[in-house]
Amino acid sequence: MKNNKLLLIFFLANLFYSCKKDIVNQKSTPNYKSTIKYAKGFDILHHNGGKKLVIKLAYQNAKETFEYNIKHKINQKANTKNTINVPIKRVVVTSTTHIPMLELLDEENAIVGFPYAKYISSKKTRQLIDAGKIKEVGKENSLNTEILLDLNPELVVGYSVSNADKSLTTLQKSGINVIYNGDWLEETPLGRAEWIKFFGVLFDKEKQADSIFNVIESNYIKAKQIAANITVKSTVLSGAIMSKDIWSLPAGESFVAQLLQDANLNYLWKNIKGKGSLSLSFESVFDKGIHADYWIAPGYFSSKEEMINNNKLYGKFKAFKNNNIYTSSSKKGETGGVIYYELAPTRPDLVLKDLIKIAYPNLIPKYEFTFFERMQ
Repeated sequence: MKNNKLLLIFFLANLFYSCKKDIVNQKSTPNYKSTIKYAKGFDILHHNGGKKLVIKLAYQNAKETFEYNIKHKINQKANTKNTINVPIKRVVVTSTTHIPMLELLDEENAIVGFPYAKYISSKKTRQLIDAGKIKEVGKENSLNTEILLDLNPELVVGYSVSNADKSLTTLQKSGINVIYNGDWLEETPLGRAEWIKFFGVLFDKEKQADSIFNVIESNYIKAKQIAANITVKSTVLSGAIMSKDIWSLPAGESFVAQLLQDANLNYLWKNIKGKGSLSLSFESVFDKGIHADYWIAPGYFSSKEEMINNNKLYGKFKAFKNNNIYTSSSKKGETGGVIYYELAPTRPDLVLKDLIKIAYPNLIPKYEFTFFERMQ
């Protein structure tokens, strides 16, 4: 999903057939066994053959929790306000980060609609779009009710920034079922990747989703262990000036900072608290980062020439002089979507290997970059 302004394409979605619940945990449902290891935003609970899907963090600062009983279609014919009948056969998804998870589960053919499909980079799903099997259902944060009604999806998987979207009241009244996906709120790489289990439940492929995630988890842990052998860490700078004199870069407790830490890199802003982005003056970043060994993800820039034309002071950084700037924004799908924003949340193991390859290439000599490349 994109340039910096389109880093996350937010298509706001509300929930039609859910009930507000108190936060569900092991105390409120003591007889249920959770199958989730890293993710904080959802849970899958099992008990005596029964199964519940719980959305614990639907959007930022959400206080309500949404709980669904999962029933197989052969056992229950009609949806109720807190029941999802699986497997889902016709779905509309609203974020490009959903696409790789569905493809790993071999369920891309179940997608019947997507908003602003231009940003989908996957070749498999683009073929379905080009064949007219996936319809455009709106742009950005506006879903087209008429098209959705015509498509008649069993479920719309959407997400909201900060609260329930009142503009989707029409969808609710029309009977279109919508469920929140809060994967983008996860604070750890493996927590975000674990949302493949969310789709595994919806498509009645829980075992397959578990197996796929276990491979991603194992790969990630192995890569982290390899990087742990480094005793002298490379220093890292990130981000760039986004507006006026303000430099945007990841906060010390962010998803990106966690990846840099697991790659055993010394991210120079690791001690600044926060889970999102920092907005700092150019002068403060210049003073701290001028001697950084590597510059990873320099904003929306795609070339060193573009950077120096924007601000000649970029050329004074050690990483710029030594040609050690790496970007993921130059690898795009055929319609312009940045592959990193689509696939990276599902494959943090590959992102981690990319970061290790950048700073410590001898640790994984046969590995080829998936997302990043040296900026020219």
